[in-house]
Amino acid sequence: MSTARKAILNRLRQAEVQPLPVNDPDYPIWDVTDQDTMLARMVDLLQQNHAEVYTLKHAELIGTLQTQINKRGLKRITTGTGGDFHTEITQALAGHAEQLLFDTPLEQWKDELFNQVDAGITGCHGAIAATGTLVLWPNAAEPRTLSLVPPCHIAILKASTLHSNLPAMMKEQGWANGMPTNLLLISGPSKTADIQQTLAYGAHGPKQLLVLILEDV
Repeated sequence: MSTARKAILNRLRQAEVQPLPVNDPDYPIWDVTDQDTMLARMVDLLQQNHAEVYTLKHAELIGTLQTQINKRGLKRITTGTGGDFHTEITQALAGHAEQLLFDTPLEQWKDELFNQVDAGITGCHGAIAATGTLVLWPNAAEPRTLSLVPPCHIAILKASTLHSNLPAMMKEQGWANGMPTNLLLISGPSKTADIQQTLAYGAHGPKQLLVLILEDV
């Protein structure tokens, strides 16, 4: 160990450091459990972050998907091989867009995925109303790349899976007994502020985020 490193570590060990007092946080956790209030906040925050949001009945999902696909001129759409909404997604795409199943290793079709796909469709594991954040729990049936690469991400969310905040979601779903190996938190289209600290949307990844919230399950 170098002399300089030893000196730094010794100073740290000798410092009489005391923990800071725990006061009420400057930003208290938003903790409202009323479903209508959570839904209204979720929609408002997503829209503030440049997402396009629609609330609808489950029975309207196929028709709404078809309308949005035609409206946006989406021709080639990649989907998973399973998931809660796989049947509805497949029916909606039939005759309206080419469905590309994500059933081969990424390396074998990376160029096509990055350059020739218009959109990716996924379901959501849930959502956090406090921050307007979609929670995706990717797996083999719905890989994370579906929501990260295509220029348009269409996310389908059950309103019943809304939680007031992330700690509440973790507790209610028992994450302590089985943490996800991969989790995506999505609050809007891709954005960056790296250039001159000016926030710009659509800099990388999905330039559009379309969220369909199903009010009944």
